[in-house]
Amino acid sequence: MDTLETLTQQVMGGHKVTKEEALWLSTQPLEPLCRQADKIRRHFCQNTFDLCTIINGKSGRCSENCKFCAQSAHNHTDADTYPLLSKEEILADAKKQAAQGVLRYSIVTAGKALSDEEIDSMCDTIRQIRQETTLSICVSFGLLTEPQFRRLKEAGVSRVHNNLETSEKHFPNICTTHTFADKVSAIQAAQRAGLTVCSGGIMGMGETMADRIDMALSLRELGITSVPVNVLNPIPGTPFGEYPTLSEEEVLRILALYRFLLPAASIRMAGGRGLLPDGGRSCFLSGANAAITGDMLTTAGITVQTDLQMLTELGYEVKLDETADDHRH
Repeated sequence: MDTLETLTQQVMGGHKVTKEEALWLSTQPLEPLCRQADKIRRHFCQNTFDLCTIINGKSGRCSENCKFCAQSAHNHTDADTYPLLSKEEILADAKKQAAQGVLRYSIVTAGKALSDEEIDSMCDTIRQIRQETTLSICVSFGLLTEPQFRRLKEAGVSRVHNNLETSEKHFPNICTTHTFADKVSAIQAAQRAGLTVCSGGIMGMGETMADRIDMALSLRELGITSVPVNVLNPIPGTPFGEYPTLSEEEVLRILALYRFLLPAASIRMAGGRGLLPDGGRSCFLSGANAAITGDMLTTAGITVQTDLQMLTELGYEVKLDETADDHRH
C-alpha cells in the first residue's frame, strides 16, 4: 500500500480496510487523512445528513457500573433520578422536536433493561407518537430479548440503539455488571426482530487506537449502519471524572478512520461534541455525516437551529425520511 489516495480509491471500489491498514492510517498526517475520509463520505453517502434528538425517558439509579455514566447507582453524581416519563410528557416533547424539522426521535432509559410492564407502557406511547407525528422512532431500552424487540417493532419502532462502548478487550475496564457479549446478543436479537441498529461507543476512556479500530471492526461484522461517536465528557463523581478530554485533532483522526472502516455508514457525532471548539463543524468535513442534536442525557448539547444553520452552510441536505438510510449498505 503506497499512498492514502490509493487506499481511498480501493475503499471506493469496495475494499474492506484491514486492521493493519487502519493502524497505518492512524499514523498519517491529519489534514490529508480527513480530506480523503470526506471524499469517501461523499462517494457513498453524498451530502445527506441524518439528525436525531433524544429524550431521557427514565433517569438515574441504574444497576450497572459503567464507569463513564452519571446515571449509575454505583457513581455519586447529581444526575436527576425519576421513573419512566408519562405518555403525555414524551408525546409533548416529540411534537416539539418534530416541529423543528428532526427526522428521528430516540427514547433512552436508564437501567439494564426495561421490564415487560414498562415496555407495554412505552409501546402505547410510541403508537401515539407515530399517529400524531411523522417522526421515526428509535429506542435505547437496554439488553432486551427478541420477543420484547418484536413488540416494540409492532408498536412502530424502526431502530434500536445499543452502544458497544469500546472494544471487546477494553470492555471489562469500563463495566463489569454486563459483558461485551451481552451487548452483541441484544444487538443480534434486535436485528432478528427486523429492526435496524444504531451502535457505537465513547472515545477517551483510556482505550488505545487499536481498541477503537477493533470496535469499528466489530460494528462492521454486525452490519451496523448508524454509528454514534461520543467523546467522553468527564463527569465529577464518576471513576472517569478526572480523565482529560480528547483533543480536537484526536477526535478528527478517529472520525476519519471510522469513515475508512465503515464507508457507507451514518457516522454520528453524539455526546461531547459541544466540548469541541467549533461545535463539531470540522467533524462534518472529516467523515462524520450524522449527529444527535439538542441536549444529551445528562449534559447540555447544541440547539437544533444552530445545527441546521451550520449544516446548510456546509452544503448538507438534512434527511427528512428514513428510506435512504436503512437500505444502504
